[in-house]
Amino acid sequence: MRVRMTRRVGFSSGHRYWLSTLTAQENRALFGAWASPYSHGHNYFLEVTVDGVVDESTGMVVNIKRVDDLLKDRIVSQFEGKSINDEISAFHACSPTVENILLYIRQCLLRDEGGDLFTVSRTEGGEPSQQVHLVHLRLEETPLFHGELDLLENKMTLTRIYEFAASHRLNSPQMSEAENIALFGKCNNEAGHGHNYVLEVTVGGEVDDRTGMMVDIERLDHVVKERVLLRYDHKNLDVDVPELSGRITTSEVVASTIFAQLDGSVPGRLEKIKLFETARNAFEVTR
Repeated sequence: MRVRMTRRVGFSSGHRYWLSTLTAQENRALFGAWASPYSHGHNYFLEVTVDGVVDESTGMVVNIKRVDDLLKDRIVSQFEGKSINDEISAFHACSPTVENILLYIRQCLLRDEGGDLFTVSRTEGGEPSQQVHLVHLRLEETPLFHGELDLLENKMTLTRIYEFAASHRLNSPQMSEAENIALFGKCNNEAGHGHNYVLEVTVGGEVDDRTGMMVDIERLDHVVKERVLLRYDHKNLDVDVPELSGRITTSEVVASTIFAQLDGSVPGRLEKIKLFETARNAFEVTR
């Protein structure tokens, strides 16, 4: 039996999307709205997940203090209070995007200095073998944007988070009034009810060597706004949204419909969407 443990650390850093080897016009063409010769800052949060077998003598997969010490020594000490472009040599000619920072963190945690805490190893079935393995990294740049790196699948994704408010009524014309009330309860209220929905859109792709980005986030925001937010926000889902007409607007149906609306339109590859109806109810759609 294997167990995964995740540890979270934070650091504050400044960065900019601007390459000194390019002209101002070239930088703006490359980075779009994000281009600026001046730095801005973020409170980053990094989650590191390791996989292993519980040691019977300690009851642990790994000593958390060892993990903390390693993260402090190799990551936090490099990034905390620093200008990433100027003070970390790996980013002198490389854009400090979430994607590139994740790749750099992986390199820092896995470098061989004689008896590393973390290793990555795969068996034929894709599962990690014995010992403790670094299997997943998650870097949050803002509460509305984070990247993830799955080391076992060697796969990176980016997630952007949006909100919209909408009303609906759960009611099936194929059932009687009593059956609808029994199934949907107060959600069958004849006048409807509303939610502040939270939508997570996760995309994948290849990191562009010049920009350090997998996708154009500005373009992603535009597509989600056009195909979902403007169509769903402050609307009655049963009445105002054509693709939901005649359907029971459960969050399962709404989430599946949103996935179909975005698939093939967002930049990169749509990996999944996750729709929070409330803080307690979330529905995820993958391909």
